[in-house]
This record gives sequence, C-alpha cells and structure tokens, in this order.
Amino acid sequence: MSGTRPEPDTTTIDYEIAGASEHSGEYVAEHILIDRPRDHSSRWSAACATPNAKQWIRLCMKQLCVLKSVTFGKFYKVHPCNMKEFRVLVGTNTDNMTEVLRAALKNDSIPETFSIRYTNREGMAFPTKYVEIVPISVHGQNFNTSIWHISLSGITDEAYVENIRLRHEEYRENVALRQVLKHLRQRRLLTPMHQILAQSGIQLEHPLVTSIHQSFVLHGNWGHTEQLIHDCADAGLLHSYRQSCQARTRWTRIHAFDADGDIPCRRGGHAMCMDEDNGVIYLFGGWDGQRDLDDFWAYDIAQDAWRLLSLATSREKNGPTPRACHKMVFDKKTGSIYLLGRLGSGDKAESQGVHIPGTSSERRGAPVLRDGTIEWRGDMNIYIGPDGNIGDPAASTTRRIPLMRPPSRIPSPQCSEFYRYHTRGLDLGQWDLLAFDTAATGGPPLISDHQMEIDSEAQVIYIFGGRVVDAELEALKFSGMYSYDIRTSKWKMYNTSDAYASHPSIPPRFGHSMVLDSRSQTLFIFGGQRDEKYLSDMYTFHIPTNTVTELYTNFTPAGGPEPCFTQRAVIDADSKEIYIFGGITRTKSNALPMLEADAPYWIYRYDRPDVPGRWSKVLPNDGAEPDTAWPQPRYAHQIVYDSRTKTVYMHGGNAGLDEDEPEDGEELSGRRRRMSGPEDTLAAINLVRGGAPAPSSSPVSALEADADSDMKRLDDFWKLEVIRPSFEEIARRAVFEVRKQQFREMCEDGPPIKALTFLQTRVSEVVNHEDPEEAKDFRSLLSAHLLSAFPRAIDVVPTAEPDTAMEVSTDTERMDSLPQSKPLCSSSSERGLKPIIRWEEDPVEESDGTAPAPDRFRQRTEMFERLMTFINEDAKQPEQNLVDMLSEDTQIF
Repeated sequence: MSGTRPEPDTTTIDYEIAGASEHSGEYVAEHILIDRPRDHSSRWSAACATPNAKQWIRLCMKQLCVLKSVTFGKFYKVHPCNMKEFRVLVGTNTDNMTEVLRAALKNDSIPETFSIRYTNREGMAFPTKYVEIVPISVHGQNFNTSIWHISLSGITDEAYVENIRLRHEEYRENVALRQVLKHLRQRRLLTPMHQILAQSGIQLEHPLVTSIHQSFVLHGNWGHTEQLIHDCADAGLLHSYRQSCQARTRWTRIHAFDADGDIPCRRGGHAMCMDEDNGVIYLFGGWDGQRDLDDFWAYDIAQDAWRLLSLATSREKNGPTPRACHKMVFDKKTGSIYLLGRLGSGDKAESQGVHIPGTSSERRGAPVLRDGTIEWRGDMNIYIGPDGNIGDPAASTTRRIPLMRPPSRIPSPQCSEFYRYHTRGLDLGQWDLLAFDTAATGGPPLISDHQMEIDSEAQVIYIFGGRVVDAELEALKFSGMYSYDIRTSKWKMYNTSDAYASHPSIPPRFGHSMVLDSRSQTLFIFGGQRDEKYLSDMYTFHIPTNTVTELYTNFTPAGGPEPCFTQRAVIDADSKEIYIFGGITRTKSNALPMLEADAPYWIYRYDRPDVPGRWSKVLPNDGAEPDTAWPQPRYAHQIVYDSRTKTVYMHGGNAGLDEDEPEDGEELSGRRRRMSGPEDTLAAINLVRGGAPAPSSSPVSALEADADSDMKRLDDFWKLEVIRPSFEEIARRAVFEVRKQQFREMCEDGPPIKALTFLQTRVSEVVNHEDPEEAKDFRSLLSAHLLSAFPRAIDVVPTAEPDTAMEVSTDTERMDSLPQSKPLCSSSSERGLKPIIRWEEDPVEESDGTAPAPDRFRQRTEMFERLMTFINEDAKQPEQNLVDMLSEDTQIF
C-alpha cells in the first residue's frame, strides 16, 4: 500500500475536540479526553434522548495520521446511558467525510476496540485528520446517549503519512480527471479532452478501447470494430466479464484403481491434500460407519491410478492412529504433509474405559507385543482402561499390557499429536511426530473438524476453530486461531475469537470452512456450527495487520447458501473466487438438517477481501445426464483444488439415509434429502465424521457403529471443471451488439430489403438461437427498428434458412400497432431551453464525410457504453457518469 517501505508501528494518536452537538448539563465533550471509569461525570452526554435528532462528536488529530482503530472506554459498571449503535466517519476536512465503521457497543464495563477501514476500494491507504462519532441508539430506553472515553490508534510517522497523503491526492486527481474526460467525450467535446490528455499524461483507458471508440462511434467502421473486439479478447481485456458470467459445471467420474484393483473404501470425515506441482492427491483416514481408518493413499493424476502408501499408518514408526475429522495440508516448498487433529475411537473413552472394535474380519487373536509396539488382529474387543493400558475384557481377569512406546498408538484423549510426512528427499515415506501434545507448546488442544491452511512461501500453517476433544464429551468447547511457524517450530495464538480483544471477533465454531488468499494474505472463514446453530456468516482475517472484517452476519439474503455445516471450500486466488461444495443446511436451530439436492454448489467472487463480494449458484452443464454427470448431495466429504488446471477433485462423504436415495433415473432437483436431527452435542460430533446422530438418551452409543448403520457412505471420486463462456463466445456477444447498431442505422438510412437481408444473415449468424433471451432480443429487432422506421408493407422477403427465417406481416394495421422507436430524449428546443451541449462535429474529428449527426453520435455512444460491459474495469473509462454524481442540492451558478 505504501511502496517498499515497511509499515511503521501503530501508536496512540493525540486529538482534541473540534466540535459536538449540544450536550446535557455539565457533560461536555472534553470529558472524553481522559479515561475515568469511576467518575460518573466524566463523559459527554447528548442534550436530548430523541432518536431522530442527530448527535455527534468531532475529533481533530493533532497531526495527520493513518487511523486504524478506535477504543471506547466505559463506566465501571452497566449504565443505561451507554451508547449502543454508532457510526464513525473520517476525512482530511469536515466537508468530505467517509463512513469507515458501523458497529455497536455492549452494555458492560469492558473497553471495546474496533478496527476501522483505512484503505479505499483500490486497497490504497488514506490519511485522516478528523474523526466524527455519530451515536445511533442507546442501551436504555428514553435515556440520553453518553460516551465516556475515546482512544485512537494508528500510524503517525511523518514521512510515512506524508507519502500516503501524496499518493492519495494523486489518486484522487487521477479519478477526477478520468471522470471529466469521460464526460467530455460523451458530449463530443473532443478538443478539450485531447488537450487534457496531452497536458496531464493521464490514460483514460486501454489503447484498444480508445480505438474501438474511434472506429465505432466516430467512423462507423463496423468491420474494424469487430476486429478490435477480437483483439481485446486476445489481450485478456474480457477476463472480468467472463468471470462474472453464470458458471456451470462439468463433472467427470474418475474410475481409477491401484495395481491390485483396489480403491479407498467408503468413508466420511477423511482428509485430503494435493501436490499440485507433481499432480498427486493424498488421502488419509476417515470413518466408514464401523471403524476409524488409518489407511493412506495417493492418486496420480497423470497415470490415473491410486497407490496404497500404507494399509495402517498406526503400525509404522511415528505414524498416526486411526482417526476422522482431522486435517492435512501440503507444503509445496518442502514436499511435506502436516496432519493435525482427530476424532478417533480412543477419544470416546469415558473414565471407566470403553470397548473399541478391532480392525479385521476375524474374531481371534490377542494383542501382540512386537518391537515395542502393540498390535492386534481380529474383531476382538480391545479394552482401554482408565490408566491407558490395554486388556482383553473377555478374560475373567483383565491382564494389563503396558505400552512400550510413546502412546501415539493409543493416545490420551487430552493429547494433540502433530505429524509430518515426507513425500520427497532422504526421508521419503517417513512420518515425524513433531509434537506429542501441541497444547503443551502453545498450540491448540486436541480438536476435531477444525480447518487448516498453509502459506508455503511464508512457511506458516494457520488453524482455526474445531471442537475441543476432551473427557467432557457433552460439553461444547471450541478452539480459536493459531499459527505454526515451520522454520522455528513455534506456535502463536491470535485473539480473533475474543470479543474483548478484537472487534469484530470471529465466533468460534466447528464444521466450518476456511481458505487462504495468499496474494492478499487474507483468511476467509464462514459457515459451520456453534452450539445448536448453523451459521451463515463470513469473516476475513488480514494476517499482516491482524485485522478482522465481518463481511456478512447472514449471507443467505445476499444470495448465498442457507446456514451450512460440514460444507467444503477451495479458493482460486488468481480469479478471486471461492468454490463451496455440499454440506448440511438448516434454516432454524430446531429444524431438521437437510441435504440440498438442487443447488449444493456455490461460487463467492470478490474484488477485495475486506469488501462483500457476490454469490452465485453453480448450475449443471446443459444437456448433462443428472445420474451420470452430477454427483449426489453429500456432507463430510473432502475436496482439493488444482489451481493450474482449474480443477476440483472430490471424494467420498455421506449421502444421507439409504431410504431416501432416489431410484435409478429419479430426478434429484427440487428435493431435499432428510437427515436425522442432531438432538445433542454428541450427535453433531458424529455428523462431522459422516455418521448419523443417535438418540440423546444414549450419548456413548451415538458414536458407535450401529447408530449410523443405515447411512450411505460414498467411495466415488470426481473431478469438476467450472465452465464459463470462452473468450470467443464473449467476443461473439459483443459483435452481436455491434451488428444490432449497424442494422438499426441501415433501417434508418437505407432500403428495408437490404436491412432485412442483413438481419437474417449477418446478424442471425452471431446469435445463439438456443438462448431464449438472446433469441427474443434478435426477434425484437424487426419490430423495434425495421417496421417502426418503415411503416409500410414489405413486398419481398428474401429466402432464409428455417432456423433463422423471420415471418413479416404485410398487414398495415399490424405494422401500425407495433411499438415505435422513441427518441433518446426530447430536444432542448422542444422544451424551450437554449441547448448547452449540441453534440456537433468537433474539429479534431477526421472530416471525411462519415462524421455522425448529433443524434447518431448519441446513439453510438450509448451502444459503446454497452460494449464497455465486456471490458475489464481497469481497462476502460469510469463506470459512473459525472452528472449522476451531482445531488439535487448541488448549486449551479
């Protein structure tokens, strides 16, 4: 934001009172300068309690600064006059202030700090001299609003702030001049426009766009205009429009096996990560409905084959035990896989011990001590006692077998192991146990269904949320935000979930989504479950500044999905898009969770991470067979993303109850698959493993296999390509707009037969007649331009192909009833006003007899601006018109 110079430290900013609305009694604004929480009179209080009356305090910084946060001090106890909702505006002068925060204070005694926006929509920091606090509401009804103390923090380094000021002023001048240049060109005042361009050196738009304006608007050179549009496509100027188009999907089922013809079995709650450089996807663990798994697989994309790396990692040195609801990330710099978290069989143990099913089909054998490790075979029940030892419960007297190695085989429920697996180098195929308990070294406690992301360039791993797994299974406890520095092996905890340390704070949760935009160093966190509530909020965490931004308290009304749980998400930082897949939805806390069958996939597109973006559904590709090309809805599945090929890979998960599965050929669209409702905490835990909730009367059995034996787990493997129009298709759409204008001018200037022939041939050939909206637009051209311009019978209709032929009536009454073309606006002479702008030919135009008349110039200008919808924002003129920026109260002298 400020060049290459590092950002100075944040300090407290001194200020003075620059003004305030009327105060009550002795409660003047100057009282807020000093924090005296036990002084009842040390506050500013508004003169009245009328909610409609504007109340405000204006602060003046003693020096120009970059303001980053505001802290509100409070009275030492709850007070009815405490301000509740408020707005914060900032500016370099009092006549032009911008709102940077709208929030609310709690009615308690704890000071609250709010991060405020200090960058514009281009991500450029701006300076601040004045701050205005505008109260909106008060906690006590009919009480005057009181503010006790305000403290401001930001950057005051003079050289740094001066650089920010200069760059911000230059940016504002640039925006203003480009707005003026667009206005002058719209009004055909080309001479002053060219003079400004020559003297300022400013660039209004990409040179290809300037050429389109000259060719299309000034000269009506249609062929050259169409070529320029294709040149824009080749130059990448149509990329933003392509990304904004409705996305569709192309799903492909992957039928790959290993050398023995095997594939990963049905499961949910497993983990996947991807080595993009070598095209390898890794899969580990999960829950198959009967047991937790510890098999480890790799899928080679180029060879289209699975490879079993380990049948049971728990039998390997330092290998992880069977588990579900864990997470893995791949470090592309070192080729290492990091694994953290679990919900395994040993974590269900109560203080008296618990029985755990074995891992093979035979009911024989006993625990075997081999090489200092404990192994067992068969479906015999292994007993873990309160002391962590293993015995045979079938024996009359349980014989204890002490663990002879660090108990990573049967870990204590309180221990959070942290693993690393090597995919290259001298330690290829080896596991490292980095920590027996991350909580003991400043990291997270044992958690399940958290989220984990890695920044390979910075060599830092980020973990957020998850349910804390401990002996109190019925109590919901959540973890917060942590980072792990791979180079130093150090953990760091952030206060993002502490409402008193961060505002806005990110409520802790589990079963949520988190993705990392490594370009902007921003984490996106959304959805999941907290207590009994499914969430539909979204937050960003800017890592360099530790800034939390609440994008949505509820993204459903903004066009996003319903509140969701165990959905999966991946990000394409280049396209600034997040892809969301599946999960369970529930609109109310007491409603049954459902699997949406019609649109379980979404795209969230953003321009800036700290500004709300746009939601859209991902639709099936037209003409695809639902049963073969559209995976059934699911939850507790896993996905990875290949950013090089723009491909999503999805495996497994849970499709709900078998009884709700559609028959062959039955449509999924419009249906919701029923889920058993989570009646208690343990039921929700089981859902994240891909299981079904059990009755609340049996909390332990909720985690046993028979509680979800009727659930349908999946072993299918898919790849997804997000389909959008090609650049050639977008260029075709733009050429259609050009030929519509050409047809319109032919209707106005030439014989109708020639215009009709052009419509049925040259226009028709660039129309997608299978698109209902586009076909309707094409058919309307006849009545909108040809028949209205020539209200007479057309004697000859040229022959056309059956799919493009247009019927033309020779009935004069029918033609008279068609809608007539309307002028763009009434002329000034008709209104009795002297025209200010005449749109007459400018001296800089090349006078070759092709200069358009004023009305024609305005027509083409309107169509040119329609063409600009296809062009990237940074390559074209400003979107807004200058006259639209003037309010009705603007004085004109």
